[in-house]
Amino acid sequence: MLRMPALETARLTIRPFFMDDLQSIHRILDVELKQAELGTEGALSVAEREEWMRWTVLNYEQLANLNQPPYGDRAVTLQPGGQLIGACGFVPCMNPFGQLPGFLAQGPSASERLTSTEFGLFYAIAPDFQGQGYATEAARAMVEYAFAQLRLRRVVATTTYDNLASIGVMHKLGMRIERNPYPEPPWLQVVGLLENMV
Repeated sequence: MLRMPALETARLTIRPFFMDDLQSIHRILDVELKQAELGTEGALSVAEREEWMRWTVLNYEQLANLNQPPYGDRAVTLQPGGQLIGACGFVPCMNPFGQLPGFLAQGPSASERLTSTEFGLFYAIAPDFQGQGYATEAARAMVEYAFAQLRLRRVVATTTYDNLASIGVMHKLGMRIERNPYPEPPWLQVVGLLENMV
């Protein structure tokens, strides 16, 4: 089974979510970050976040049983003490990546508008803890795991043109930044791309 362990960094533990994390992650994602572009339809109610949490927790076991990648959200917590300050994780990222110059294998063609799947990385940190390098630290641990343990060829991250903090994390990770030359789709504005150099 492909079971992702908790990851430790100098200041953080990135671990699976537990149902006891519900109130904390609801406060972070649905109250404090309700205006943030998180790739979802917006803030969730406590009941909706509880449903998401149950699915998230069950997903760890089910994906491992199917020998699938450890997609889904992980809790970002401080060491010591374990205070929950955000979330990060992996997601199958389906987009028309062929629109981006770095993804065009043989130049532009009609197929550039077709959808392909990439291994996506995401991160969200509570406002009180932003600007302290926690998103970069958590994202770096996730990328190291993806490259060393999952042996992935590459990892991508997506954001909007105006999310300078997220673009900053991409730069700090060493990602090549691609800007979508087309207005559509609106959620595929900026893509960070990091290749496994092993």
